[in-house]
Amino acid sequence: MRLLLIILVFCLSLACKTTHREVTKSPPNIIVFLVDDMGWQDTSVPFWDRHTELNTQFNTPNMERLAAKGVKFTQAYATPVCSPSRVSLITGTNAARHRVTNWTLRKDVSQDRIDSILTFPQWNMNGLSPIRGIHHTFHATLLPQILKNSGYQTIHAGKSHLGAIGTPGEFPENIGFDVNIAGHAAGGLASYFGKDNFGNKGEHSSVWAVPGLEKYHGKDIYLTEAITQEALSVLDTIVGKRPFFLHLSHYAVHVPLMADSRYYQKYKERGLDDKEAKYASMIEGMDKSLGDVMSFLENRGIADNTIILFISDNGGLSAVGRGGEAHSHNRPLKSGKGSMYEGGIRVPMLAYWPGVTKPSTVINDYVIIEDFFPSILEMAQIEPNPIIQKIDGQSFVPILKGKRSNVERPLIWHYPNKWDAEGPGIASSSTIRMGDWKLIYYHKTQEKELFNIKEDIGETSNLFEQRPSIAKKLINELSSYLRSVEAQMPIDNRTGKVIPYPHL
Repeated sequence: MRLLLIILVFCLSLACKTTHREVTKSPPNIIVFLVDDMGWQDTSVPFWDRHTELNTQFNTPNMERLAAKGVKFTQAYATPVCSPSRVSLITGTNAARHRVTNWTLRKDVSQDRIDSILTFPQWNMNGLSPIRGIHHTFHATLLPQILKNSGYQTIHAGKSHLGAIGTPGEFPENIGFDVNIAGHAAGGLASYFGKDNFGNKGEHSSVWAVPGLEKYHGKDIYLTEAITQEALSVLDTIVGKRPFFLHLSHYAVHVPLMADSRYYQKYKERGLDDKEAKYASMIEGMDKSLGDVMSFLENRGIADNTIILFISDNGGLSAVGRGGEAHSHNRPLKSGKGSMYEGGIRVPMLAYWPGVTKPSTVINDYVIIEDFFPSILEMAQIEPNPIIQKIDGQSFVPILKGKRSNVERPLIWHYPNKWDAEGPGIASSSTIRMGDWKLIYYHKTQEKELFNIKEDIGETSNLFEQRPSIAKKLINELSSYLRSVEAQMPIDNRTGKVIPYPHL
């Protein structure tokens, strides 16, 4: 009897160990929480080495909650405008390589503004495509399709903006998402209000009307809330059945600035002007969405096996649309969305990986948005074969595990286009950062600027003439990469020649 008891205890112990091993090996759920046009300073979480007056202007308790649970990246980067960042995240490639260098909307129509001196190249204005041979698209092996093929339930909720109208990339369900909530070709929107049917007016609806949320039409609900409720409703049906990848990509805080009535009044009472009060209310509504997602995971008992990655798709809007002084909304960073200065490309980023990230960790190593692709695949322990595109991104999983990154790794930005607004650094240009140094090459004038970002975060002192050896190193590195991917360049109308790659 005693022997049987010992055997039984041993078997139960082995079963428990096996069960634990199976649990720890189960693929993690992964959530990418992507915010539109959110600046580095649009939060009560300080992404610098100190709090600023802008941090006190916003109330984001759930970003604070996520930062306390996980890690905060102080030097995370995206591209200056939206579609290039979104394509880079889904494909792992740099914008110079995928050539979706500006924002997309209508098939075969460039969104570049007319310029008297430059003619802009025929970039991939139709976005990405899962199908080869579609004109002006980047054909690639796409992240959601890889995850879907590996057993993940894939859900897109919110803004897509990955492919032009009438192309395969227009709708998320064509690129590997099992479920599409409110995603289509447009990157902006007509209305955030359910009472306005989110801009839907029947036959008279514009391209900016948000699709697929008819159950909320006529109701007093804000778009951010509706998208969140729909996403969590889908998750509720699949929890415990299979791992999921949720691409929760809010339209907020893109213009038009429309007040989230739950939070607007308190910002007015704080003395903010009408536009800034609306903007702050939109930020807090976005933050509530993050909190609702985190609470859902905790209530359903899956928080310990769910990774959350939070990032914005470009720097904060500042040239137009906001209240107060233009180009000042991301200070101490210079300029904003559309610019190659830090205000246009540096973004807030948080990451929480239960059992891996340490609480309240601050990471100063820089990362860029194409790093999400290889990082997510490594987190999911997926090694897809083949991937048809060359991956520019580098996994930040080692950084999350406490290892230093390659501090001299070059980051590249390429924008041979013209955006919708004017302002500092908003121009056709190419940029590189290596270590603490950053060089911007302006295509129209072929002028160059060199900054030490560590010592001059506001990019106030151009050191190009004073540090020629550093300038030469960065120019050579930038030019070498652009040549290697055959990066497109504008044509100078005065000479009829293509603008040369950066050179001394």
